[in-house]
Amino acid sequence: MTINFEKSGGLVPVIIQNSHTLQVLMLGYMNKEALEKTRSEGKVTFFSRSKNRLWTKGESSGNYLVVDEILEDCDNDTLLIKALPQGPTCHTGSTSCFSGEIAKGFIYELESVIEQRIGSNAEGSYTSRLFNSGVNKVAQKVGEEAVELVIEAKDNNIDLFKNEAADLLYHFLILLKTKSLKLEDIEAVLQGRHR
Repeated sequence: MTINFEKSGGLVPVIIQNSHTLQVLMLGYMNKEALEKTRSEGKVTFFSRSKNRLWTKGESSGNYLVVDEILEDCDNDTLLIKALPQGPTCHTGSTSCFSGEIAKGFIYELESVIEQRIGSNAEGSYTSRLFNSGVNKVAQKVGEEAVELVIEAKDNNIDLFKNEAADLLYHFLILLKTKSLKLEDIEAVLQGRHR
């Protein structure tokens, strides 16, 4: 990575994006030292222009931005950091400095929650119990949810339809996990078909 810090007076803009939902969370600025600290500690550190010092996001609130990936743009003068927020990003308490909660992209966050529950074998967790019952039971549950969705599609209650669709999607994510797959693997198939 060869970021050109001199091009803009020693600071480059940094866009922070949620790794799971892809929602843009905030914009900040980094100098070389802030980038090095971000890389070494795995938490986003900016150069605060108002404080005139390095500032690790979450240093006082605990709402850190844990780095997942650092990308540079084609001109080598802007960074995109995909991160996992450890709480609200905005000082107002909102998820993003640009808008509040959005549902778009939440499915990746849900996929991560499912993985955590299965990985920790959480006591009392329906997700963990279903996963541990094996692929046949999980596949059967997906089939049941698909049938329930079809039945609701024939009626006029949109709320019941949405709930059944959510149930099907949730159980589908568990089925993917039983096959050691992720949603992005299925997206890649769809993307390949689109071409």
